[in-house]
Amino acid sequence: MRLFAACVALVLLAGCATTPGEDRLAERDPLEGFNRGVWGFNRGVDKVVLKPVSTVYRTVTPKPARRGLSRILANLGEPFSFVNNMLQAKPNRAFNNLGRFVVNSTIGVGGLADHATGFGMKPTPEDFGQTLAVWGANGGPYLVLPILGPSTLRDGVGSGVAQFADPYRVCLRECGIASSSGRLAATGAELVVVRADLTEAGADSFLDTSLDPYATARSAYLQRRRAQIFDREDQEAAESDGGQDVVIDPAAEEPTEASPPTP
Repeated sequence: MRLFAACVALVLLAGCATTPGEDRLAERDPLEGFNRGVWGFNRGVDKVVLKPVSTVYRTVTPKPARRGLSRILANLGEPFSFVNNMLQAKPNRAFNNLGRFVVNSTIGVGGLADHATGFGMKPTPEDFGQTLAVWGANGGPYLVLPILGPSTLRDGVGSGVAQFADPYRVCLRECGIASSSGRLAATGAELVVVRADLTEAGADSFLDTSLDPYATARSAYLQRRRAQIFDREDQEAAESDGGQDVVIDPAAEEPTEASPPTP
């Protein structure tokens, strides 16, 4: 806990940025040696465990069911997005999260169907790393996390906070829904679903053809995080529809665009 608190303090003390989400240190990548080691570890885990299991999942699970499970995971993230949008003083986006959660949890049967988007409530995801950026915290050095993949010191702190503050995680621990082994199984299932989604997004083929997958993923992650911090989801989606390549660390949580706009 003391180490975690020190990391939080370091991020907040770095919050003298003139622009939210400034990541100059991350772009220089002072921890590259360490990061490449973790990257190699993640690739090994992906090759031996995640990719084979996700391949079986994609083979035995019909596409409509896979799409529904992915939507359920997205719906479970809406309450924490609501919290972070409120912390960022973005009430319109926050109540959009709340509306999406209510609609998709009810007529969407727990999120299996995304009726909220059809009603004009587009996704407005936020995490605590973005909240720290909006509060003025610099990104700090680029950091590859075991299993989770590309991050920064700031976003790593955000991921740690999410484990204790995300309402979904809190409910798993405190509502008596699942034992510790059940929670572990739920996390494993999430990883498999996300990994399968990345395969369908074309992540594997892009990395396989890259001269330096590590450097490509680092650049893409930093560009995409900058776009997320400035709430440019619509521009990202438009570029994706226009044929932009997808870049991903196979163990990361979500795909990244090759060329999102920079502020």
